[in-house]
Amino acid sequence: MSTRRKFIKQSLLTSTLLLPGTIRQGTVFFRNKRQAVTGRKPLILSTWNHGLAANEKAWETLNQTGSILDAVEEGVKITEADPASRSVGLYGFPDREGIVTLDASIMKGDGDCGSVCFVRQIKHPITLARKVMENTPHVMLAGEGARQFAIAQGMPLEEEVLHPESEEAYLEWLEEAEYRPIINIENHDTIGMVGVDADGNLAGSCTTSGLAYKMHGRVGDSPIIGAGLYVDSDVGAATATGMGETIIKVCGSFLVVELMRQGRSPQDACEEVVGRLIEKNKDGIEDMQAGFIAVNKDGEYGGYAVHPGFNFAVHDESGNRMQDSKSRFMD
Repeated sequence: MSTRRKFIKQSLLTSTLLLPGTIRQGTVFFRNKRQAVTGRKPLILSTWNHGLAANEKAWETLNQTGSILDAVEEGVKITEADPASRSVGLYGFPDREGIVTLDASIMKGDGDCGSVCFVRQIKHPITLARKVMENTPHVMLAGEGARQFAIAQGMPLEEEVLHPESEEAYLEWLEEAEYRPIINIENHDTIGMVGVDADGNLAGSCTTSGLAYKMHGRVGDSPIIGAGLYVDSDVGAATATGMGETIIKVCGSFLVVELMRQGRSPQDACEEVVGRLIEKNKDGIEDMQAGFIAVNKDGEYGGYAVHPGFNFAVHDESGNRMQDSKSRFMD
């Protein structure tokens, strides 16, 4: 770890933080390695290993309903309801008060969007976010107001009991009660999903239980449109994972989409935004992870992260698979 930190700190003193890929005839070149980006539609991407099961459900839903919006909602609901998940849904790690609070957002390519944050006792905050989008004049509802709206919409409240593994980890944390963000899988906190259908229609979703042992009331990037998620039918879609505070500072997902609007490939756009994120978060960057995935309306996609360890699931007509992301810093 000390060797990597030394390398990172030396690298931060240079002016070469941004290493965008060079586009040549539909192929991205990165560090002398070629990565094909040939567009394929329909296509669904989601973050981390839990994205495999989420992608399967999303693909099934897309085939059944023909709606990419339905697909990205139903897909991430699998992760929200997974008892093995410690970073998404009610089975996740609690905040420092021992309470699980949830954030989620959903967005269509025409700009319609909805989100909830700091909400308790809701099994599927992504569905609540969609109800905010479709059944209110607002974009975001928070805390008790979001919970009351869920009740009014007929959504049942779940018993507020920690999962045994989450409770055990929380009690162990209480012995020192010191918050130390850990990079990668230990505290990555999110599933984000973006998809494009055969006609080029786009949608995205993002849902999380947030950083483990966060301050009560903390809200990350996931429910913030433009930070954790952004979709534009004229261009593409992007979603983020990792340390939400670093992503918010650069309006990360919005910036990925805007770079694609300027003609960048999804891969190139993700790489540049990670570079900008590093510039804004130099202090302690060795212990901060953030990553982005993106797809454009033609079905080209990309993913990139600050550190190694980030991966994402890709589902197209050839099947469902995991792909390791490139990263700015290497082991």
